[in-house]
Amino acid sequence: MFDTFPVLRRAAVAVTIGAAGLLFVGCTTTGPKSSATASEKRQSLNSAADATLGKLYEASPQSKELVARARGILIFPDVLSGSFIVGAEHGNGVLRVGGATAGYYSTTAGSVGFQAGAQSKAMVILFMTDDALAKFRASSGWTIGADATVAVVNVGATGRIDTNTAQQPVVGFVMNNGGLMAGVSLAGTKISKLDL
Repeated sequence: MFDTFPVLRRAAVAVTIGAAGLLFVGCTTTGPKSSATASEKRQSLNSAADATLGKLYEASPQSKELVARARGILIFPDVLSGSFIVGAEHGNGVLRVGGATAGYYSTTAGSVGFQAGAQSKAMVILFMTDDALAKFRASSGWTIGADATVAVVNVGATGRIDTNTAQQPVVGFVMNNGGLMAGVSLAGTKISKLDL
């Protein structure tokens, strides 16, 4: 008697591996960006961070006042996420303190569950108190939800920022091509210092 279960299992594994390969075909370690010098990478990140802040101010003019009050601003211009059953996201960013670059960081997060696809988003995290900024800078790896809570800012229909959220020690904005994203959780996102 012919047992079809092993054949079906092999077919399912082959389809899963093939789909994952197609999803991550653009993720390669070779190419023009990998040959960029550290100085070029820093310049590129800073330019992208400036553009991200410009988009934030356009989407929510009131955010400019909040950014001006922040003790530190962590900007991730391009956080790429891809998933096929298991999801992962990664991006590089810059920390600015007093208007000057104070370091470069990477962000990573993962998720499990039925999902498929790829997308890009930008994150801006504001440290509103000296204590919150000091704890972040002293950490060797900072995880949202474990080391600190980041209150994602809600912007109303009138473009006004929710005042309760704006009073938290660490607040964040998440944007995609459509503008500010609402109802987003950043819990589990790990942020680590980069040597650039």
